[in-house]
Amino acid sequence: MSALLNWLATLPSLLQIPVVIVAFLVVVGLLVFFIEIAPRPGRGYTIMRLVVCVLVPVALVLVFGLEASAFWVAIVAALLGALLFWFDFRSRNGTAYLIQLFAFMAPAILLLLVGLFYPSIKTIVSSFFSNDGTQFVGFANYIWVFSPGQQGLYAFINTLVWTLVAPAIATGIGLAYAAFVDRSVGERVLKVFVFMPVAISLVGASIIWKFFYDYRQGSQIGLLNEIVTLFGGQPVNWLQSYPLNMFMLIVILIWSQTGFAMVILSASIKSVPNDQIEAAMLDGTNGWQRFWNVTVPGIRPTIVVVWITISIAALKVYDIIATTTAGQNDSTVLGYEMVRQFSILPPQTGHSAALAVLILVLVTPFIIYNAHNLKRQREEI
Repeated sequence: MSALLNWLATLPSLLQIPVVIVAFLVVVGLLVFFIEIAPRPGRGYTIMRLVVCVLVPVALVLVFGLEASAFWVAIVAALLGALLFWFDFRSRNGTAYLIQLFAFMAPAILLLLVGLFYPSIKTIVSSFFSNDGTQFVGFANYIWVFSPGQQGLYAFINTLVWTLVAPAIATGIGLAYAAFVDRSVGERVLKVFVFMPVAISLVGASIIWKFFYDYRQGSQIGLLNEIVTLFGGQPVNWLQSYPLNMFMLIVILIWSQTGFAMVILSASIKSVPNDQIEAAMLDGTNGWQRFWNVTVPGIRPTIVVVWITISIAALKVYDIIATTTAGQNDSTVLGYEMVRQFSILPPQTGHSAALAVLILVLVTPFIIYNAHNLKRQREEI
């Protein structure tokens, strides 16, 4: 793989772009071929699937690892691919369905165990040990989080404010805008303008807003302070004063999530039966009454899902803080403080683990409620 990248670097810049595009299209074409064409019945397609199951793992191992040991890894990958093909072939003949089920679920279960469950348990255990991991300290790390004057306490309080303010405002604006532009002239164009921030990463959005909030003496490059000085005021350091800086940063998340809420809620509004709207109109209701008593109850499950999704994003926000204030002036949140405690020298692993556990505790109720809400919707259908 490194040889391929080195070869690509030797090409002229204008030639690199079409080469990358062609490679991307080839990969997409292969995926479409394997998903749409290869699964078809017939001896030829069966042989094709066997070749793919054996050769693709071998090729990936040889491309991404050219050491001497890669040869034996490639052999193991080929044997595993052949075994999975055999499970699939037996299942197609109506036998060994359970074997196939467990065989194909085993990699995902293994990845969950290695990448999710083990780190979670390890983090929970680490939260009860000292920062160097050598001494059991009980709840001392959690006491540190809630101790007055500590950054952990500011991170916890700020995260709660983020979770209460950002989802409510983003969902509210998205719902109001979706209802306002629904079936109006130029609906698509109006939605594009609000949805555009969703396509921008939180890092990019934070940089944009950091310029918007820019503070300096003399000539202003920040639009907000330019407006303030235009009306005779003094420039304000928006990101230095607490809690003003926290709310200014929350605006960035609201700006980036409102489009998401608008699109989802707009699709849900269109699913509300027209006969209910017409019946409400015959009863003499006005637009606000129809919206509040007919539309909102009809899309309540969608509103809950959108609100929970944005709440989870607010609970684990990191990019905005890291890009703008780096947690200074008490603007830190749990996600950023968790990383900062682990990154400083010496690493405060106990504090970092305790903050990670708090994030897990705060996120879990939202996930459980969302799962319960989805289950209830299936039962109603």
